[in-house]
Parts: sequence; structure tokens; C-alpha cells
Amino acid sequence: MGDLTMWLEATGALAGAGGLGYAKARAPRVYWSLVGMPVTWGRFTLSYRSTMDVCGLTVHPSGLRAFMTRNVARREVQPVPPKIRRVRGTSTGLRVTLRLPAGMEPADVMASSERLRHAWGVHSVTVVETKPGFVELRMTGYDVLRRVRMPRKARPHDMAVPVAVREDGTAFERDYRKAPMALTLGANHSGKSMYQRNLIKGLAQLPVALVGIDCKRGVEQSAFAPRLSALVTTPDDAASLLGVLVAEMEDRFDLLSRHGVSDLWELPDEERPVPVVVLVDEVAELFLISSRKDEERRERIVTALIRLAQMARAIGIYLEICGQRFGSDLGKGATMLRAQLTGRVVHRVNDKQTAEMGLADVAPDAVPAACLIPMNRPGTAVAADSSGGWSKIRTPETSRDEVVAVCRQFAHLVPELPFLEPFRPYVPAEAPTAGPSLVKPRPVTE
Repeated sequence: MGDLTMWLEATGALAGAGGLGYAKARAPRVYWSLVGMPVTWGRFTLSYRSTMDVCGLTVHPSGLRAFMTRNVARREVQPVPPKIRRVRGTSTGLRVTLRLPAGMEPADVMASSERLRHAWGVHSVTVVETKPGFVELRMTGYDVLRRVRMPRKARPHDMAVPVAVREDGTAFERDYRKAPMALTLGANHSGKSMYQRNLIKGLAQLPVALVGIDCKRGVEQSAFAPRLSALVTTPDDAASLLGVLVAEMEDRFDLLSRHGVSDLWELPDEERPVPVVVLVDEVAELFLISSRKDEERRERIVTALIRLAQMARAIGIYLEICGQRFGSDLGKGATMLRAQLTGRVVHRVNDKQTAEMGLADVAPDAVPAACLIPMNRPGTAVAADSSGGWSKIRTPETSRDEVVAVCRQFAHLVPELPFLEPFRPYVPAEAPTAGPSLVKPRPVTE
């Protein structure tokens, strides 16, 4: 009987160890909740003061505090670390709110994030300033970008669309109110198309007009025609469409002037025009020319894009520009246009110069991270903006058919905009999932 009991106990222990090993590899959230979080929480609690001391994240106490400690409490005066205000666990890591002592700034903690990661045995530590004098340590217990899973609460709202997951486990949102114009770069098979699919999937659920410019004969965007207000597939049609958008921009500025406001969102709801998001799939196709006769068309396209990028934010027209490379080698106006694109997302690139085109002018520290994205991690990118902050993100895998289904489901949200009617894609009763046949021929106008 004793041998049987010992055998059962050993078998149960082996099964439990095997189950935890399987969970660590295949269900990291479960493993973190059961094992990783309690261990890390205990390690953090026991070693907090000593870790902050060796990392140089302590300051000398004030004169009054030192006097009281030495003469009243009769204790040795020790350096003061940031005070822990709150610790809470999540399904991906720990969140620790710290109150910084006088003489310490958030940059000091950010500079030591790598040392803190190794000291507490977590995958990453991200430092975020929440308000003056307070920072939040976002510890990630495992690699959340290995198998991307969007947070359950991530939903499109207002003009913000969750499109990816940051390495700290939070959702990365494409917020058009904060960054109205954006540039997305990346080599072939780097995940640009997946990023755009997730973006269209989220935008399709919002009351906005979607305008597609896909000069690869519509192979990328024509499948989403049920939700598009306009779609052009040649540079000539793109030039005409951009000219119409510039004219609409001027009309909307007149509307703002009549109401005495400076922004679309200050207008009454009944007077507010529908926001327009312009999705350019491959911007190089609009810049490159094959003969001298195309120069005039290129000038019109570049001028219209620059005008929209400079002024269209106030009247609710937003640019979302994608490309493999976007620098001065595209020709006159490329650098000027890039300077107006606030949001930057750079996927895996083939050379350092391309990463610098997208990030060097807004977040120079992010350039090395963009150059180290591996080929076996499509969808991984570095996101930055003009504030200088940046983060590593990864887009969840979304099938083309899934996005097409969402576009059909929300096709009733396509607004009636007469100025875009000539460019409205033709959608048959049973729309195919791809093909340039979805583009309605545009009437020839003078």
C-alpha cells in the first residue's frame, strides 16, 4: 500500500510539472498567473530597496528627515528610493506605481529599465510617466509579441482604432485626433499589409469615409470596396481624386469660418461633415514617373498631398501613407511631405537608411530597434511620434476574408458624399473578395 501511495504521489508530481511546462510554452498567460506572478511579486517585494540602491535610483534624504532618523528614531540614515504607491498584477505582468523623491526624474528610472528587468527576472520593464512626480513600471512576465492577443477591452472608439499590441501588453491605438497624418514603412513580407488590414477592420466600424488609393491595380484594397467611399487604382485617377479632396478641404474651411471655429470637432453635430481617412497603399507609385509627360501629373499629386498633410487635420481629412521606402530619392516634395506625417510605424526594413527615414527625425533612439526586427516575426514594428517616445508593437494576424466580412457587415455606414461619387467603387450583389473589377470606371471630365 505504501508503494502504491508513493507511486501515485510521484505520478501526480510529474503530471503537475509537465502541465506547468506545457502551460509555460503553450499557454503563457496561465503559467504567469499560476507561477510567474507570485514568484516575481515576492522577488520584487524582498529585493526592492537593495535593487533600487545598486541601480542608483535613490537620493539622500532631506535635512529634516535625516535629523529625525538620526536623533529621534536612532537609526542609520539611508538613501531614499521611490515610494511604492500601488502594485497590481495583470494577465501579462505587474504594474507598479512609484512616487519619485525630490531630485529624481522619470528619465533616471527609464535609463535603468534594463537593469531592473534582469534584477527581477521579467521579460521587459517599460517606464511610463503617469503624472508629475509619478511613474508606472510595466513589467511583462513573458514575450507577449510571440503570440499576439489583443486585450479584450480594445475596441474602436471616437477616431481611435486599436491595431496592435505593445511589448508591455497594452493595445497600440491609431488615434487620428492625436496623430492625424501617419507614415508606415517596411520591406516585403514585413507586415505592412497586415497592419493596414487591422486598420481598415477598425475604421470600417466607425462613422467615417474611407478613401483608397491603390496603384497596384487595386489588388490590396479592392476587396474592401463595400466599405470604401472611393477607390482609385491608377496615378491618373489618384491625381483627380486628390484634387477633389483639396477642393473639399477648401469648402470645409469656409464652413469653419462661417461658424467662427477653427476645428471640425467644434462644429455642432448636425453641421459637422463626415471625417475622411485617405489610405495610400504604395506611395512610391505616386512619385515615380516613366516619361517626361508624367511630370505634370506628379507635380499635381505631390502638391495636393503636401497641402492635405499641412492643413487638412482641422477639417477632418486624414492621411495614412504606406510604402517600402520614402525619402528624397523619390524626388522633389518627398521630404517635405514626410515632415508633415506625425505618426510613424516602421516594420522590418532592408537597410538602416530606410529606418532612419521613418524614425530619425522623431525618435532617433528607435532606429536600432527597427533594424533588429527578425524576418520570422512579420507584423513586428516600431511605433513612434513627434513626442520622441517609441514602443515595439506587433499586429495580430488577420485574414483577408475576415476584413472583407467586416466591410460587408458595416457597408451601411458608407456616407453619402457627392464629391466622392465619381470615384465610388462598383460593388455587385455578391462582391468577390479581390480583383480590380470592383472599381467603377470614372467618367471623363474636363
